[in-house]
Amino acid sequence: MFKTSWGSGEGQRGITGLETAIILIAFVVVASVFAFTVLSTGIFSSERSKETVFAGLDEVRSSLEPRGSVIAYKGRYTDGVTDSIYKVTLTVSNAVSGESVNLTPPYTEGLSGDDPDIVSGAQYRTIISYSDTNQFLNDLPWTVSFPGFDNGDNLLDAGEKAEITVWLADRVVGVTNATDTGGIDIMDGSSGDGGAGGFAATSTVPGVNDKWSLEIKPENGATLNIERTLPGRLDTIMDLR
Repeated sequence: MFKTSWGSGEGQRGITGLETAIILIAFVVVASVFAFTVLSTGIFSSERSKETVFAGLDEVRSSLEPRGSVIAYKGRYTDGVTDSIYKVTLTVSNAVSGESVNLTPPYTEGLSGDDPDIVSGAQYRTIISYSDTNQFLNDLPWTVSFPGFDNGDNLLDAGEKAEITVWLADRVVGVTNATDTGGIDIMDGSSGDGGAGGFAATSTVPGVNDKWSLEIKPENGATLNIERTLPGRLDTIMDLR
């Protein structure tokens, strides 16, 4: 007489509010993790880029730049035959008025005797090397002076200029040993001579039209490269510009 009816939706199941909330929370958590990862990656990349920029600025600020001409000096070796350059002088300053550069020299120049004269125990930080088609000479003797404004130390500060003299051979005055008769001599460490580290034989010294280069490597900052070619005739003093 009576009939039971369960409706037309019998066997179907709906989604509850709790399940909907769980799904929404899961979406929010996943999106948050993704956003945090992207944001962290962006911040890390930005920080690395900033460090790279600052490192580049520090290198530029502690670098040297040339000021004026490169002057080469010719001399005759004590063999009485070979002529070549025995020292090179150039003036440098700080790039973009940046950080001080330590130019404590390993040698001094007296001009009253044999030059250069080694400074015992000198803690020099700037290294100068020489190269041409025949040789590479690392850690050459060099001396420095500060023409014009000078605060009295060996740091090249903003506003100062340093005149660096690079010695490729010994300047010999008078008779200092059995073979020296004045002029210039190879840097073989002989008693009475000045330095060591320059040309070791007259057979490889540069001559007319020879190309050569100097690399000045300060403690920090970029290397300053000076490349020149000797003229077709060697004069006593040559402006190589």
